[in-house]
Amino acid sequence: MTRTHEIRPDLDEGIDRKVLAQLRARFMALNEGRMARAIEGLTPRQQSVLTLLPLFFHVNHPLLPGYVSGSTPAGLSNFEPDAQALTEAQRLTRSFSYKPRHGNPPRPIHGLFLMGSLGTLAQADQSDMDVWVCHAPDLDENALAELRKKCQLLETWALSMGAEAHFFLIEPTRFVLGERDTQLSSDDCGTTQHYLLLDEFYRTAIWLAGRTPIWWLVPVYEETRYAEFTHTLISKRFIRADETLDLGHLARIPPGEFIGAGLWQLFKGIESPYKSVLKLLLTEVYASEHPNVHCLSLRFKRAVFANQMDLDELDPYIVVYRRIEEYLKARNEPERLELVRRALYLKVNRKLSAGQRSTSWQRLLLERLAHEWGWDQRQLALLDSRSQWKVRQVASERRALVNELNYSYRFLTQFARTEQTVSLINKRDLNVLGRRLYAAFERKAGKVEFINPGIAPDLAEDTLTLVQSPNRKEPGQHYWGLYNGNLTAQESEHFAPIKRSRDLLEMLTWCHRNGVIDSSTRLALHPGASDMTEFELFNLLGSLQQTIALPLASVDEERLLRSAVPEDVLLLINVGVDPLKHHRDLNILMTTERTDSLSYAGVRDNLVLTLDQVTLNSWNEVMVSRYDGPHALLDCLRDYLNQLPPDHLPRLRVRCFCHNRAQFIAQRVEEIFDTAQNLLLGQSNHRYLLQVQQHYHVMELVPGQATHVSLATQDALIAYLSEEQASYSPLHLDAMALEDHDLALLLPMGMADCVQVFYRVNEGFAELYVLDEFNALWQQRLPFHDEQSLLAPLQRFLQSIIYRRDALSPLDPQEPLGAVQTLYYQLLPSGSNRARGIEPRPAPQNPANKPFYDVQAIIGKAAPGQVGITLYCNQREFSELEFGDQLFAVVAQEIVGQRQETERYRCYITDLDLSGLLGDVQSPSNLYLRYKSELELSLNEALSQL
Repeated sequence: MTRTHEIRPDLDEGIDRKVLAQLRARFMALNEGRMARAIEGLTPRQQSVLTLLPLFFHVNHPLLPGYVSGSTPAGLSNFEPDAQALTEAQRLTRSFSYKPRHGNPPRPIHGLFLMGSLGTLAQADQSDMDVWVCHAPDLDENALAELRKKCQLLETWALSMGAEAHFFLIEPTRFVLGERDTQLSSDDCGTTQHYLLLDEFYRTAIWLAGRTPIWWLVPVYEETRYAEFTHTLISKRFIRADETLDLGHLARIPPGEFIGAGLWQLFKGIESPYKSVLKLLLTEVYASEHPNVHCLSLRFKRAVFANQMDLDELDPYIVVYRRIEEYLKARNEPERLELVRRALYLKVNRKLSAGQRSTSWQRLLLERLAHEWGWDQRQLALLDSRSQWKVRQVASERRALVNELNYSYRFLTQFARTEQTVSLINKRDLNVLGRRLYAAFERKAGKVEFINPGIAPDLAEDTLTLVQSPNRKEPGQHYWGLYNGNLTAQESEHFAPIKRSRDLLEMLTWCHRNGVIDSSTRLALHPGASDMTEFELFNLLGSLQQTIALPLASVDEERLLRSAVPEDVLLLINVGVDPLKHHRDLNILMTTERTDSLSYAGVRDNLVLTLDQVTLNSWNEVMVSRYDGPHALLDCLRDYLNQLPPDHLPRLRVRCFCHNRAQFIAQRVEEIFDTAQNLLLGQSNHRYLLQVQQHYHVMELVPGQATHVSLATQDALIAYLSEEQASYSPLHLDAMALEDHDLALLLPMGMADCVQVFYRVNEGFAELYVLDEFNALWQQRLPFHDEQSLLAPLQRFLQSIIYRRDALSPLDPQEPLGAVQTLYYQLLPSGSNRARGIEPRPAPQNPANKPFYDVQAIIGKAAPGQVGITLYCNQREFSELEFGDQLFAVVAQEIVGQRQETERYRCYITDLDLSGLLGDVQSPSNLYLRYKSELELSLNEALSQL
């Protein structure tokens, strides 16, 4: 194009209409060049769409596409169709003939503009046509509704012509005020980006027909006086009012817009990072210049005023790239600049390493850029083979992209803090985005790294080899290696693995999540020291595919506002482990009636040796954890329960594919997990008793704080169950726990506010058990004469302590005291065999004609760390202060002296006061019973010495 002088209109010196016409002609010439480039990249049918759109908005004709009714707003400012448009229209509808309008009818459609990639370096076959339809301000709701309907019909017609078009209605006066009803492009994120969208419009839009923007005519140095300048142009009739439309100026961009734009691009960048890198960097450039932002549309306008009309250098993508290049070179950040160059090259998607017969202007421009950047054929070939990129290349590229996204997030957060831009963008959006980035890219223990956020289309390998090898750095340990191709175990030693993992399931989950293994991948397995088989391997992969169905659904904002919770959990038991390997090696076929997977056969083997847990959570994070060792099952159960939210159970799948009893093992573990989570959700402070081999385990099910207590022997278990509870705690017994013990029958019977007494007779003795009102156990073995003599002393004692506790309780008429019941049961049959039933028994009677000997004990504090005991026998006081260590001997002598019978029999404490020791607190019955046992033991030992 011919170079002429720079145009510098000056209001004060006066403006020449010829100069304005010359300016408009420059913009139109540039527009014509872009339009030619856009047309060049379209098919003939798509070209017809662009040619005909102005005509369709100019006339309403029943035979033309987009017709709604005769009253639909039609008539395009300053437009008359040319011969080409009329010929195209008659191709569509032969009977159509255009009749020019006479007089001066209204023309409510003021302008048509094309947005998007058409006519740019990045134009592709699938580029959308985003069309702004600028209309008059006086259209009523019915007229607007008809115009919208017309746009929808035209979108459908365009699609039939092979073009994806989107129409956006613009009312310029409302637009200038920032008012808009809908999004204004296919890549729009709402009202928080008004000025940035306008900036993009002015430097990228192709004028199709109608009025031209008055902004074209305002010099950059007058942008701050835009209103005054445009008013002068119209009021002094330098231009006609119906020649231009006014969409506003770009003298100042509010800082909140940079945050809004950055957030939106970051949001998109998590899934398609290359597409967002350029816009993210441009946002950073603008924000770094704030408050004196010189946006690209102003640079573009200055170039036109200066008659620097090089179509290549004014290409929207080149303009963006040049500004970013300038910024990053000034900051000396070559790695980021290289990433921007790769992003631009991949966006343009013209493969320079492949020979082409026809040379398009885009290819020539891209070749010039690649030469300028110093890229060789190898670099071009690598980028052009992106569709074949596999793990190593993708992982390398991911590092650069994730660094860029995280840097942008930190930059935006700092900028928001500095500018305090709370009006246009709020803290919640930044927090949500921070969580989205964290979920997508943050590394943490057990999390499976997702390496392919839109970098390459397919990471699946044709053939892979899995090898378990000894870990030379940790003698006795092994690791799994994943290799390309079909290798023998020996060959694998000479190759670097794609990935190493301590555990196979971590490796397989990583392969599945990243699409490295798909249904067509052939796998070679070298199991090393493990018991892994091909059958188990393929079933593991199938379970992963079922649990983590790809592609994962996107995570909505509501989920990110809450903490991450498990959605799907896969438990895999005994991965690569045969729990009965020692029997298989010895060729022993086991037949047994004891089939419980936690206590199998006569040797009571635990068949649940390892658990691998795979969790997909509500933020789409995939976590893997492995449990082995003696408490693997309980550790896994505890961690699983502590992940559960109070109102939502994940989908739980339990699978086992090992060599022996796999189905039964999986079923047993699933039952345990189902039971435990249901007890936990009941929020009743449950305890869950399990038996593994000869050992006992109690899960204490407090929401969010589940713990397990391991007890090696039955005595240890009874000691644990005898510990006092702070509140009522139900005990749930696993069906296979304590199966030959009396406790299996009575422990599940615990009730709140109820003391339950059980006894079982066996060869002259009775085992006496008490579950108190908080479900703590007390146990005693006593000589048995009859039920009355066994239970009556205990009943007197329990009545005394209940009476004493009630007397200490505050009287509140609104909340009457909950009466503590006492119930009695006998375990049947008598003897030492397994108890099979429980029979309720009446409370023992205390006839008035059979008075009992009253022995009361009071325990209080004595010297520091010591307790003082005082006993009362028939109201007579005996204290340690008086008798020292002879107290029990003296009291035993007193009791014997009061008895009329010569036969020696046990004596009992009938009442106990602990207030001097504990204060006026409500202590459970179990605590009183334990003190009672200790006192009675000392008393009866003294009695036996007489």
